[in-house]
Amino acid sequence: MTKQTPNIQPDLVATRRYLHQIPEIGLSEFKTSDYVAGELGKMGYEITRGLAKTGIVATLRNGTSTRSIGLRADFDALPIVEETGADYASTHPGVMHACGHDGHTAMLLGAAKILAERRRFDGTIHLIFQPAEENFGGARLMMDDGLFERFPCDAVFGLHNDPALPFGQFAFIEGPMMAAADECRITVVGYGGHGAEPQDAADPIVCGASIIMALQTIASRNIHPLQASVITVGAFNSGIASNVIPERAVMDLTVRALDPDVRDELERRIRLIAEGQAASYGMRVEIDYERGYPPMINHKAETDYVRALARRFAGDDKVTDMARPIMGSEDFAYFLEDRPGCYFMLGTAKTDNDPPLHHPKYDFNDDILPIGTAFWVELAEDFLSGS
Repeated sequence: MTKQTPNIQPDLVATRRYLHQIPEIGLSEFKTSDYVAGELGKMGYEITRGLAKTGIVATLRNGTSTRSIGLRADFDALPIVEETGADYASTHPGVMHACGHDGHTAMLLGAAKILAERRRFDGTIHLIFQPAEENFGGARLMMDDGLFERFPCDAVFGLHNDPALPFGQFAFIEGPMMAAADECRITVVGYGGHGAEPQDAADPIVCGASIIMALQTIASRNIHPLQASVITVGAFNSGIASNVIPERAVMDLTVRALDPDVRDELERRIRLIAEGQAASYGMRVEIDYERGYPPMINHKAETDYVRALARRFAGDDKVTDMARPIMGSEDFAYFLEDRPGCYFMLGTAKTDNDPPLHHPKYDFNDDILPIGTAFWVELAEDFLSGS
């Protein structure tokens, strides 16, 4: 039977729904940060604020062990107009918690209260309340501010709710779990002219179309078939009239990979193809390539450990291995580059057709709050058991 803490569920729900009403975009989560810090202060935590502007680390020590653990919850929201119709809907127009970060924060706050009251651990707990996961790499910014130098962690753990997974199911995968996410803008520089006299111009639209088609050969002809990669041209903009050949064409790409070497190869081939195709048309390209979040790679020992703990906690039927990695991205990857740890999913499905994450009708399933809270407590206490 799944362990729960039903006695605190009303408080968890109240916290989650309050946070849902005050969603804030990354690096501007001032109300959220003040609320979280205020709640932690009532529990007796040593609180450090200001990492990545609005981030918080709450520290609790007990016993004599030098072992330490980090547990992370993200608390930023998304620029989406909410359509849930809930009586606790967003009061900030155009911003909503459409990814469940309000629930992540409520569960870690609930665990913080229980851990502080029980103190059944030997060592140090660092609770990491992180801003700006969605867009601005808050994890990296916290590390730039000395996160793990100031708050050493032997291992760090994070979770994400998943409305597509059965309720209460834990899902794990070792090694690559989520993809690197890079952005690339390719500008084709041509020579404009009259649409009826193309021989006197250098048409960047034709060249750009050729580049787009050639880019599709990278995954199929340059990357091993068993290594995942994605190159998507999400925008292609040029021209304003049917009878005018424009000077420039601009395309925007998202580039995804699970392996760092594949990531490097994708960038190399994109540059070669764009430059070569442009040269063949007598044109040139300007390439702005921006590295985003790295691949998120779970460590084997920590994944094995937390998977086994979940089986003891919830039962074998509530624990599964993910069928494949996810090509989306997550900035917890920065933490796992620096410290051993594991990121995992917790199923929150209400029906067979729940709105997905980032949907304007998505709403975190409050019934999972006591389960997630109890598991954070179980993980911290077991990791710092002194055995």
